[in-house]
Amino acid sequence: MIRRIQEKDLNDILEIYNDAIVNTTAVYDYTPHTIEDRRLWYKQKIEGGYPVLVFEENHKIIGFATFGPFRAWPAYKYTIEHSVYVHKDYRKNGIGTTLLKEIIRIANEQKYATLVAGIDAANEKSIKVHERLGFTYSGTIKKAGFKFGKWLDLAFYQLDLNGPERPTEG
Repeated sequence: MIRRIQEKDLNDILEIYNDAIVNTTAVYDYTPHTIEDRRLWYKQKIEGGYPVLVFEENHKIIGFATFGPFRAWPAYKYTIEHSVYVHKDYRKNGIGTTLLKEIIRIANEQKYATLVAGIDAANEKSIKVHERLGFTYSGTIKKAGFKFGKWLDLAFYQLDLNGPERPTEG
């Protein structure tokens, strides 16, 4: 079941996210986050009007997805960047794809114009999922990060959304 996040979900989300930090290149971070970090993140998402979805199975959160600003300047207000994470024991079951489809639906509903994905360039599975859903390659930043003793390249993909009927500068 996909639903909106509740504060009680933060421990499960923290477990999923910290596993991504410690064991993958999905997050270019070194240090696991604290529950206080997740509470602040949750508060910022809710106050910013950004969705945080969870995938729940048997009363356990096994995946989550969200989007937020792509860049801080006002002219980027119609462009967002998403994140999707799935618990290590539940990957390769279509959960990430299901969450991403729902994020796309919400982004279109909220009249955003462009959805950006920043993907570690070596993560071929994630790249294929994004391409299947219509994302197109936008470019790669070489040596964008350094983790696990090696340089990491960050590939950007984008999906054109419906956008607003009459975009404004205000």
